[in-house]
Amino acid sequence: MANEKKLQVAADKELYNFLCDNIDKLNDAWFAGLKKTEGVYGSDDQAVIDVLKEQNKGFHIRFCELFDPENPLSYELFEEWIVEISKDEQHLITPIDDIIDEFNRTESLYLELLEDFVAEHDLCGKETLSYTRKISSAFNQIIVWFTRENAKQAEFKLAAQQAMILELSTPVISLTPEVALLPLVGDIDTNRAKYMMDNVLSQCAKLGVDYLFIDMSGVVIIDTMVAHRIFNIVNSLKLLGVETILSGIRPEIAQTATQLGIGFDVKTTHSLKAAVDRYILN
Repeated sequence: MANEKKLQVAADKELYNFLCDNIDKLNDAWFAGLKKTEGVYGSDDQAVIDVLKEQNKGFHIRFCELFDPENPLSYELFEEWIVEISKDEQHLITPIDDIIDEFNRTESLYLELLEDFVAEHDLCGKETLSYTRKISSAFNQIIVWFTRENAKQAEFKLAAQQAMILELSTPVISLTPEVALLPLVGDIDTNRAKYMMDNVLSQCAKLGVDYLFIDMSGVVIIDTMVAHRIFNIVNSLKLLGVETILSGIRPEIAQTATQLGIGFDVKTTHSLKAAVDRYILN
Protein backbone atom coordinates (compact mmCIF):
# COMPACT_ATOMS: atom_id res chain seq x y z
CA MET A 1 0.00 0.00 0.00
CA ALA A 2 2.82 2.39 0.90
CA ASN A 3 4.55 1.53 -2.36
CA GLU A 4 1.38 2.27 -4.35
CA LYS A 5 1.05 5.62 -2.59
CA LYS A 6 4.65 6.50 -3.47
CA LEU A 7 4.01 5.55 -7.09
CA GLN A 8 0.89 7.73 -7.14
CA VAL A 9 2.73 10.69 -5.64
CA ALA A 10 5.47 10.22 -8.24
CA ALA A 11 2.89 10.16 -11.04
CA ASP A 12 1.18 13.27 -9.61
CA LYS A 13 4.54 15.02 -9.43
CA GLU A 14 5.23 14.20 -13.05
CA LEU A 15 1.84 15.62 -14.08
CA TYR A 16 2.47 18.74 -12.00
CA ASN A 17 5.86 19.30 -13.62
CA PHE A 18 4.38 18.59 -17.05
CA LEU A 19 1.67 21.21 -16.56
CA CYS A 20 4.11 23.80 -15.20
CA ASP A 21 6.42 23.26 -18.17
CA ASN A 22 3.51 23.97 -20.52
CA ILE A 23 2.16 27.17 -18.92
CA ASP A 24 3.45 29.38 -21.72
CA LYS A 25 2.14 26.91 -24.30
CA LEU A 26 -1.29 26.99 -22.64
CA ASN A 27 -1.28 30.77 -22.56
CA ASP A 28 -0.26 31.06 -26.21
CA ALA A 29 -2.79 28.44 -27.31
CA TRP A 30 -5.57 30.20 -25.42
CA PHE A 31 -4.80 33.57 -26.96
CA ALA A 32 -4.39 32.09 -30.45
CA GLY A 33 -7.88 30.60 -30.24
CA LEU A 34 -9.48 33.72 -28.76
CA LYS A 35 -12.44 34.91 -30.82
CA LYS A 36 -13.18 38.61 -31.12
CA THR A 37 -16.32 39.24 -29.11
CA GLU A 38 -17.41 42.05 -26.82
CA GLY A 39 -15.53 43.70 -23.97
CA VAL A 40 -12.02 42.64 -23.10
CA TYR A 41 -11.93 39.89 -25.75
CA GLY A 42 -12.69 42.34 -28.56
CA SER A 43 -10.20 45.04 -27.65
CA ASP A 44 -7.55 46.16 -30.14
CA ASP A 45 -5.75 48.20 -27.48
CA GLN A 46 -2.31 46.61 -27.06
CA ALA A 47 -2.15 47.66 -23.40
CA VAL A 48 -5.45 45.86 -22.72
CA ILE A 49 -4.23 42.80 -24.64
CA ASP A 50 -0.97 42.68 -22.67
CA VAL A 51 -2.85 42.87 -19.36
CA LEU A 52 -5.23 40.14 -20.52
CA LYS A 53 -2.30 37.85 -21.35
CA GLU A 54 -0.76 38.45 -17.94
CA GLN A 55 -4.10 37.81 -16.23
CA ASN A 56 -4.50 34.56 -18.13
CA LYS A 57 -0.97 33.47 -17.30
CA GLY A 58 -1.65 34.23 -13.64
CA PHE A 59 -4.58 31.83 -13.84
CA HIS A 60 -2.44 29.04 -15.30
CA ILE A 61 0.25 29.49 -12.65
CA ARG A 62 -2.33 29.12 -9.88
CA PHE A 63 -4.22 26.32 -11.58
CA CYS A 64 -1.12 24.20 -12.10
CA GLU A 65 -0.25 24.56 -8.41
CA LEU A 66 -3.45 22.65 -7.60
CA PHE A 67 -1.67 19.54 -8.88
CA ASP A 68 1.47 19.78 -6.74
CA PRO A 69 1.27 16.64 -4.54
CA GLU A 70 3.80 18.03 -2.09
CA ASN A 71 2.25 21.46 -1.60
CA PRO A 72 -1.16 21.67 -3.27
CA LEU A 73 -2.53 25.19 -3.63
CA SER A 74 -5.70 25.85 -1.67
CA TYR A 75 -8.65 27.07 -3.73
CA GLU A 76 -8.86 30.04 -1.37
CA LEU A 77 -5.60 31.32 -2.86
CA PHE A 78 -7.50 31.80 -6.11
CA GLU A 79 -9.44 34.54 -4.32
CA GLU A 80 -6.93 37.27 -5.12
CA TRP A 81 -7.01 36.42 -8.82
CA ILE A 82 -10.80 36.05 -8.97
CA VAL A 83 -11.45 39.32 -7.14
CA GLU A 84 -8.90 41.13 -9.30
CA ILE A 85 -10.48 39.91 -12.55
CA SER A 86 -14.02 40.53 -11.27
CA LYS A 87 -13.13 44.14 -10.43
CA ASP A 88 -11.27 44.68 -13.69
CA GLU A 89 -13.10 47.33 -15.72
CA GLN A 90 -12.53 45.50 -19.01
CA HIS A 91 -14.01 42.27 -17.63
CA LEU A 92 -16.96 44.14 -16.09
CA ILE A 93 -17.98 45.33 -19.57
CA THR A 94 -17.62 41.80 -20.96
CA PRO A 95 -20.76 39.60 -21.06
CA ILE A 96 -20.53 36.92 -18.38
CA ASP A 97 -21.47 34.18 -20.86
CA ASP A 98 -18.41 35.10 -22.98
CA ILE A 99 -16.17 34.83 -19.90
CA ILE A 100 -17.65 31.44 -18.98
CA ASP A 101 -17.09 30.28 -22.58
CA GLU A 102 -13.40 31.19 -22.18
CA PHE A 103 -13.20 29.22 -18.91
CA ASN A 104 -14.69 26.23 -20.73
CA ARG A 105 -12.28 26.62 -23.63
CA THR A 106 -9.37 26.79 -21.19
CA GLU A 107 -10.61 23.59 -19.55
CA SER A 108 -10.56 21.92 -22.97
CA LEU A 109 -6.94 22.99 -23.42
CA TYR A 110 -6.03 21.31 -20.13
CA LEU A 111 -7.86 18.14 -21.09
CA GLU A 112 -6.03 18.06 -24.44
CA LEU A 113 -2.76 18.54 -22.60
CA LEU A 114 -3.72 15.72 -20.26
CA GLU A 115 -4.22 13.46 -23.29
CA ASP A 116 -0.62 14.15 -24.32
CA PHE A 117 0.58 13.34 -20.81
CA VAL A 118 -1.43 10.11 -20.72
CA ALA A 119 0.00 9.03 -24.07
CA GLU A 120 3.57 9.77 -22.99
CA HIS A 121 3.27 7.91 -19.67
CA ASP A 122 0.87 5.16 -20.77
CA LEU A 123 -1.49 5.74 -17.83
CA CYS A 124 -4.34 3.39 -17.08
CA GLY A 125 -7.97 4.38 -17.49
CA LYS A 126 -8.49 4.82 -13.74
CA GLU A 127 -5.64 7.31 -13.39
CA THR A 128 -6.75 9.19 -16.50
CA LEU A 129 -10.31 9.43 -15.20
CA SER A 130 -9.07 10.66 -11.82
CA TYR A 131 -7.03 13.47 -13.38
CA THR A 132 -9.89 14.37 -15.76
CA ARG A 133 -12.31 14.63 -12.85
CA LYS A 134 -9.86 16.77 -10.88
CA ILE A 135 -9.47 19.23 -13.77
CA SER A 136 -13.22 19.43 -14.42
CA SER A 137 -14.06 19.75 -10.74
CA ALA A 138 -11.53 22.55 -10.31
CA PHE A 139 -12.93 24.48 -13.27
CA ASN A 140 -16.51 24.02 -12.05
CA GLN A 141 -15.63 25.46 -8.63
CA ILE A 142 -13.68 28.37 -10.11
CA ILE A 143 -16.44 29.23 -12.58
CA VAL A 144 -19.10 29.27 -9.86
CA TRP A 145 -16.87 31.33 -7.59
CA PHE A 146 -16.03 33.80 -10.35
CA THR A 147 -19.68 34.14 -11.43
CA ARG A 148 -20.74 35.03 -7.89
CA GLU A 149 -17.91 37.53 -7.44
CA ASN A 150 -18.56 39.06 -10.85
CA ALA A 151 -22.24 39.57 -10.00
CA LYS A 152 -21.25 41.17 -6.68
CA GLN A 153 -18.82 43.57 -8.38
CA ALA A 154 -21.41 44.41 -11.05
CA GLU A 155 -23.88 45.28 -8.27
CA PHE A 156 -21.27 47.50 -6.59
CA LYS A 157 -20.62 49.27 -9.89
CA LEU A 158 -24.34 49.72 -10.56
CA ALA A 159 -24.91 51.12 -7.07
CA ALA A 160 -22.03 53.56 -7.55
CA GLN A 161 -23.41 54.62 -10.92
CA GLN A 162 -26.89 55.10 -9.46
CA ALA A 163 -25.44 57.19 -6.62
CA MET A 164 -23.59 59.32 -9.16
CA ILE A 165 -26.75 59.72 -11.25
CA LEU A 166 -28.66 60.83 -8.16
CA GLU A 167 -25.94 63.31 -7.31
CA LEU A 168 -25.87 64.69 -10.84
CA SER A 169 -29.68 64.81 -11.02
CA THR A 170 -29.96 67.05 -7.95
CA PRO A 171 -27.09 69.52 -8.28
CA VAL A 172 -27.08 72.58 -6.03
CA ILE A 173 -25.30 75.21 -8.11
CA SER A 174 -23.88 78.35 -6.55
CA LEU A 175 -24.94 81.45 -8.55
CA THR A 176 -23.65 84.08 -6.13
CA PRO A 177 -22.34 83.91 -2.55
CA GLU A 178 -25.95 84.39 -1.39
CA VAL A 179 -27.94 82.48 -4.05
CA ALA A 180 -27.93 78.85 -5.23
CA LEU A 181 -29.93 76.98 -7.85
CA LEU A 182 -31.48 73.49 -7.87
CA PRO A 183 -32.63 72.67 -11.44
CA LEU A 184 -35.03 69.73 -11.56
CA VAL A 185 -35.39 67.80 -14.82
CA GLY A 186 -37.40 64.67 -15.62
CA ASP A 187 -39.29 62.30 -13.36
CA ILE A 188 -38.67 62.37 -9.63
CA ASP A 189 -39.05 58.95 -8.04
CA THR A 190 -38.89 58.00 -4.36
CA ASN A 191 -35.11 57.46 -4.28
CA ARG A 192 -34.37 60.69 -6.07
CA ALA A 193 -36.77 62.67 -3.88
CA LYS A 194 -35.21 61.25 -0.70
CA TYR A 195 -31.68 61.98 -1.91
CA MET A 196 -32.77 65.45 -2.96
CA MET A 197 -33.94 66.18 0.58
CA ASP A 198 -30.62 65.14 2.14
CA ASN A 199 -28.39 66.65 -0.54
CA VAL A 200 -30.10 70.04 -0.80
CA LEU A 201 -30.00 70.69 2.93
CA SER A 202 -26.34 69.73 3.30
CA GLN A 203 -25.24 71.67 0.20
CA CYS A 204 -27.12 74.83 1.15
CA ALA A 205 -25.64 74.69 4.64
CA LYS A 206 -22.18 74.13 3.16
CA LEU A 207 -22.52 77.03 0.71
CA GLY A 208 -24.05 79.33 3.33
CA VAL A 209 -26.60 80.80 0.90
CA ASP A 210 -29.61 82.94 1.79
CA TYR A 211 -31.74 81.96 -1.22
CA LEU A 212 -32.35 78.76 -3.17
CA PHE A 213 -34.04 78.80 -6.57
CA ILE A 214 -35.78 75.49 -7.32
CA ASP A 215 -36.47 75.53 -11.05
CA MET A 216 -39.23 73.09 -12.01
CA SER A 217 -39.53 73.95 -15.68
CA GLY A 218 -38.09 70.54 -16.58
CA VAL A 219 -40.57 68.59 -14.41
CA VAL A 220 -43.56 67.32 -16.38
CA ILE A 221 -45.36 65.26 -13.72
CA ILE A 222 -45.75 65.81 -10.01
CA ASP A 223 -47.56 63.61 -7.50
CA THR A 224 -48.40 63.88 -3.82
CA MET A 225 -45.14 62.33 -2.68
CA VAL A 226 -42.96 64.69 -4.74
CA ALA A 227 -45.00 67.71 -3.74
CA HIS A 228 -44.70 66.88 -0.05
CA ARG A 229 -40.95 66.29 -0.41
CA ILE A 230 -40.53 69.73 -1.94
CA PHE A 231 -42.73 71.19 0.78
CA ASN A 232 -40.56 69.53 3.43
CA ILE A 233 -37.41 70.86 1.75
CA VAL A 234 -38.85 74.37 1.81
CA ASN A 235 -39.74 74.12 5.51
CA SER A 236 -36.40 72.59 6.43
CA LEU A 237 -34.51 75.29 4.55
CA LYS A 238 -36.46 77.92 6.52
CA LEU A 239 -34.97 76.48 9.70
CA LEU A 240 -31.53 76.95 8.13
CA GLY A 241 -32.36 80.56 7.28
CA VAL A 242 -32.62 79.87 3.57
CA GLU A 243 -35.56 81.30 1.60
CA THR A 244 -36.83 79.17 -1.28
CA ILE A 245 -38.17 80.48 -4.58
CA LEU A 246 -39.92 78.07 -6.95
CA SER A 247 -39.71 78.93 -10.63
CA GLY A 248 -41.07 77.52 -13.87
CA ILE A 249 -43.99 75.54 -12.48
CA ARG A 250 -45.94 74.27 -15.47
CA PRO A 251 -49.69 74.97 -15.68
CA GLU A 252 -50.57 71.27 -15.56
CA ILE A 253 -48.47 70.80 -12.44
CA ALA A 254 -50.08 73.81 -10.78
CA GLN A 255 -53.49 72.39 -11.62
CA THR A 256 -52.56 68.94 -10.31
CA ALA A 257 -51.21 70.40 -7.08
CA THR A 258 -54.44 72.35 -6.59
CA GLN A 259 -56.57 69.26 -7.24
CA LEU A 260 -54.49 67.29 -4.74
CA GLY A 261 -55.05 70.01 -2.18
CA ILE A 262 -51.34 70.78 -1.95
CA GLY A 263 -50.39 74.35 -1.16
CA PHE A 264 -46.94 75.86 -1.11
CA ASP A 265 -46.25 78.65 1.31
CA VAL A 266 -43.36 79.80 -0.82
CA LYS A 267 -42.51 82.54 -3.27
CA THR A 268 -42.83 81.65 -6.96
CA THR A 269 -41.87 83.10 -10.32
CA HIS A 270 -43.00 82.04 -13.76
CA SER A 271 -39.44 81.39 -14.94
CA LEU A 272 -35.88 81.09 -13.70
CA LYS A 273 -35.01 84.29 -15.57
CA ALA A 274 -37.69 86.13 -13.61
CA ALA A 275 -36.24 84.79 -10.35
CA VAL A 276 -32.75 85.90 -11.33
CA ASP A 277 -33.99 89.33 -12.38
CA ARG A 278 -35.89 89.81 -9.14
CA TYR A 279 -33.44 88.44 -6.56
CA ILE A 280 -30.03 88.83 -8.14
CA LEU A 281 -30.07 91.68 -10.65
CA ASN A 282 -32.25 94.01 -8.57
